[in-house]
Parts: sequence; structure tokens; C-alpha cells
Amino acid sequence: MLKRVLASKPAVILGAALGSAYIRLVYATSRIKREPPDTVAKLFEEHPQILAMWHGQFLLLPKLKPDRPADVKAMVSRHGDAEIIGAVLKKFGMDLIRGAGAGKRKRNRGGATAMRESLRALAEGATVAMTADVPPGPARRAGEGIATLASLSGRPVVPFAIATRRFIKLPTWSAFTINLPFSTLAIVIGDPIRVPPGNDADKIEAGRLAIEGALAGVTARAYAMAGARDPLSKTVATKPGLWLRIYRGFTRLGVPFAPLLLAWRTKRGKEEPDRHPERYGRPSAPRPDGFLVWFHAASVGEVNAALPVIDTISLQYPEANVLLTTATVTSAQLARDRLPKGAVHQYVPLDNQGYMRRFLDHWRPDLAVLVESEIWPNLVLETKAQGIPLLLINGRMSTSSFRAWRRRPGLSRPLFSAFDLVLAQNDGLAERFAQLGAPRSLDVGNLKIDAPAPPANLSGRKELAASIRGRPVFLAASTHQGEDEVVAEAHILMKKKLPDLLTVIAPRHPERGKPIAEQLGNANLNVVLRSEGKLPESGTDIYVADTIGELGLFYALVPVAFIGGSLVPKGGQNPVEAIKLGAVVLTGPNWKNFTDAYDALLSAGGAKEVTDAASLAEIALVLLQDLIPREAMRASADRVIISMSGALPRTLAELEPYLPPRAILQHAS
Repeated sequence: MLKRVLASKPAVILGAALGSAYIRLVYATSRIKREPPDTVAKLFEEHPQILAMWHGQFLLLPKLKPDRPADVKAMVSRHGDAEIIGAVLKKFGMDLIRGAGAGKRKRNRGGATAMRESLRALAEGATVAMTADVPPGPARRAGEGIATLASLSGRPVVPFAIATRRFIKLPTWSAFTINLPFSTLAIVIGDPIRVPPGNDADKIEAGRLAIEGALAGVTARAYAMAGARDPLSKTVATKPGLWLRIYRGFTRLGVPFAPLLLAWRTKRGKEEPDRHPERYGRPSAPRPDGFLVWFHAASVGEVNAALPVIDTISLQYPEANVLLTTATVTSAQLARDRLPKGAVHQYVPLDNQGYMRRFLDHWRPDLAVLVESEIWPNLVLETKAQGIPLLLINGRMSTSSFRAWRRRPGLSRPLFSAFDLVLAQNDGLAERFAQLGAPRSLDVGNLKIDAPAPPANLSGRKELAASIRGRPVFLAASTHQGEDEVVAEAHILMKKKLPDLLTVIAPRHPERGKPIAEQLGNANLNVVLRSEGKLPESGTDIYVADTIGELGLFYALVPVAFIGGSLVPKGGQNPVEAIKLGAVVLTGPNWKNFTDAYDALLSAGGAKEVTDAASLAEIALVLLQDLIPREAMRASADRVIISMSGALPRTLAELEPYLPPRAILQHAS
């Protein structure tokens, strides 16, 4: 609706009049600084050329056109508000080229047409003005399009930037700035950049990087001349706001209560009492000599995502030692079982400045790598204060969390701007991190797709397989509170057609095993706990797999798995592990934490969605009773997983500059 209004003729006429008047007002009331002094001569000495700027700083572009014959065409996209932008440009005597690069978006935005028109314009003697970065970002990362245009046309790219001391930054992907009047206005023109002709990918990439670097330079210079701070600078808004100061104050005041918190968590099975000192930053192991990479992964899911990266670093970078911190008992057990030889595990300190400083003073990591969404303020700020490069890999953030962070820039900006690099699971998440202040945020894919399946050939597999042989078996994996009773109800419904059905419930938090057994036992179901060393018998209805590190065993033995955290608003759990071990996957509707995977799986028929006990029983029955649809579903899921792989090599490529030299592996001939 808004786009239609903005594109309407009255809105375009009014917008053009107001926009052009405002631009003239800013120029007329501002003290103008130029570099070089004769910017017009510098700007058009290579005419026809490609004038390049960043998207967030193009507001004052139209006034750059000199008062002399010089054919200038500006590239403008096709969306609604672009009609007003185009009309403003025409007020200053510029012609338009409609269309823009698609960037990471899949829809056609007229990029091919715009490329052809731009080549024609340059060949006919017109200068083409365009933004180098492409929506939806990341901001200030030059796209391939501008380098390709320079290569194909043989015309140079001239970078320029305009900045004012006073401005308003909008919460858009490019941090678009509204330059304010009665200010200092700086115009900086850079040296031309030439991209060698030919469609050579390496030359295009080198040209793209040169353009990106030149634009970064002129933009930094323009803000410095204007006496302003660049809104996307790493140093902008890093001063803690009120909420961050309050948080840090409470964590200092909360020190006397830390033992009470740990005692309460220990009573609930969430802490190991003999390792409490680690939670205060007191190490239980010496620091290894040499380069140390510190990974922090909160729980099992994050550890599974980090393990392939850790394994590869340990193999390819023998000079690098690995420290892994986690926050849960289950993840600590997983670390003990699966970390490569020589890697050290510790519990992460509670988020207190003193605890974190004690931890960092002992371990002195050369690189800190956080996994997924572990943005603890004191951990981040104390790590950055010691000058340690700080990275976030497999980054994710829910919509609600993003909105909450964005509402409090005094809290979010100092934290996210502290990261040297964020590697996100998809482009939308990369953009969220960029908007919150991450100076470099890239989409590299989801590491959980590339992670190896959990171990399935464990001790006790033969005995378990023998105890369930000949029975139809259904698995409910990683269930959360509120889902077990739904699974039990579905079991009762399915048992009407499959009298010897066995349902296995593997709770996300194993300490819930006994409460689940009591609850379902009161519903007249025969329940057995694996943690008591028991195996299911012929009369067992529900087998509660309340152990640590055995989920892979059940995925490998059970043909159909419901993945929990999805019938309650928890965001779902990882479906990839089940698929890699041969189980077909059912999920509830709440899977926002694994959007990419479930979107692809559900669209391809590689997973099925249920909403309640009745739909769970109905779909599970079909798959348990009929091999043909089950095998078709499994094949579709396998194809999806293969198509989504590749995050691991992309992640390692981005980490390489932060690591010591890679080992040269010797192969026997």
C-alpha cells in the first residue's frame, strides 16, 4: 500500500519538489569543504566515467552535477520510493537508468537491463552514477556489478563521498543518513580506479576490492573533514548506554549471590559441583604454550556446530591450541567425548567483569570465537578491552531478539560493534547483525548442516536393538516441557492400530526424565527410564531416554522422529542430525530457530509438520506402516541437506586470516 502511494503521481511531484528544495537548503546553509579544492574538475576529468558512492550517503549527490554540459545518468532501482528519488535527480538535470543488482535477493530487480543501458550510456559519452553496495547489504561492501561494468566498458570508477557534521542516521540496511542544514559539508573525490578488460573472475574480484577500499578511504576522509563520526565506523557509539551500565552494575553487585545461584543450579542438575571454581573464572587446567583459540558454545547445539571447525583447526593448524567453554552439563559431557586430543574444556565464567578478567588473564587467548547467539555483555566487552580479535560464527538471532536489541542502541551498539567479524547463517541474519553495529557481517550458511551426525555406534547398541526388534518404534527427540503429554496422547491414539507400539521420549534436558516418568505413569502408561539402566520390555509403552550423548543411537535405530521444541514456543531443534542417521522428521509449527532448514525440508517433502496429538499420530502411523512414503521422504531430505551444505569451508576461509600459518600436510607417494 505504501509503495503504491509513494509511486503515485501527486506523491512523486510533491516529493521531488520538497527533496530538491531540501538538498539546495543543505548546500546553501552549510560551510563547504572540498578535497581537492576544485572538485568539479577532478570529478569529471575522466568523463565519461562511473561515479561511485555508498548507498547510505547518496542524498546530496544531485548537486554534484556541474553547471556545464555534462551528460550524467544515475542508476535508480524500480521500487516505489525510487520514483521520488528519480524525480529529484531529474530536477538537477540527470537522466535515469532504471534497475539495480539483486544482491542476495533472488527476485529480478532489473540488473541485467541496467547493465546493458549503462554500457550503452558510457559508450555514447555519458557518465553513470551509481551506488557500489547493493541492497540488502551488507552495507559498504561493493558488489560485483560495478567492477564488471568498469571491466566491460573500459571506463574508470571515480569514488566520491559527501558527509555533513550534522545528520540523522536511519535504521536501514545501509544506515542511510539524512544530512542536516546549517552544518559543515565535506566533499571528497578519489583517484580513478581501472578494472582490466575481460570477464576474468579474479580480475573482477580484485577490481571490486579496489573500489571498496577506495570508497572506504574517501568516506572516512569526508567524515573527518566534516568533523563528524562515521555512523558505520567501528568506533561509533561504543560508549555504553544506560541499560548497559545498569547491567554491568547489577553483575558487580550480584557477586555475593553467585554461590546461591550455583547451588540452586547444582540442585537441579545444571552444574557440576566440583567445577564451580571455573564459573568464577578460576581455571582447572594450565594454559597450553603457543597460539590459543578460545571457542565459546553455550550448549549441545552450539557445540555440535563448533566441533567441525575445531576439528579442522586442530588438524590443519598444529600451532593453534583450542580452548572450548560451555555453560551446560550436557555440553560439557559432549565436549569430553568429542573434542580432539589436546583441546581443553572449561565452564564459562558467570557474566561478571571480575570473573571474566580472571579467566582472560589466565588463558590469554589470541582469538575469541563465539558461537550462534552468545552475546554476554561482560564477556564481549572484557574480551575486546584486552585487544583480542572477537568473532561470531554460525550467528543467529530471532526476530524478537533483534527488535529488542534495536530498541536499545546504547546496549546493542557497543556490543555488536566489538565483533571484528560475524559469520551468519543466512543473509537476513547477516543484515540484522550489520544493523546492530557489526562492522563486517557475512552470510556463509549454517554450520549445523555440515556438522557430522552424532555417534550412533555406542556401547549398549546391540542390547537396545535386540530389546526393540520386531516392534514399531516412534521417537520424540529433544522434547521440552509441555510436549511429553502430547506425545503420550499420540502414542495412545497410535496404539489402537499398532498395539505393540513403543514410543521413545528423549527429553532435551535429561534431568526431566523422572518427572516425565511420574507424569506419564499417572496416565496409566508403562514407563521405563534408561538412566536406571533398564531396557524396554514387551509391555513398555514409553521408554524415556534420559541420558547424555545417546541421541544419535536412537536416531539410527528408530525410523520416524518427532523433533521437539516445536509444539511449544521454543523455536525448534536441529533436524539435520536425525536425517543424517536415517530417521524421517516430523516437527511442530514453532521452528523459527531453524528456518532455513525447515523451509527447504517442508517445501521438498523432506519433513512434515504436525500441530497436535491427533495430527502427530496420523502422520506417524502412515510413515511407520508404509515403507514407500517413508523412503521417498528420506530421499527428499537427503537431497535438501546436500544442497544446503558448504558452510564449513566458507567459515574456515574467513577464519584463516586470524589463525597462524596453516600446516603443509605431507602425503606419502
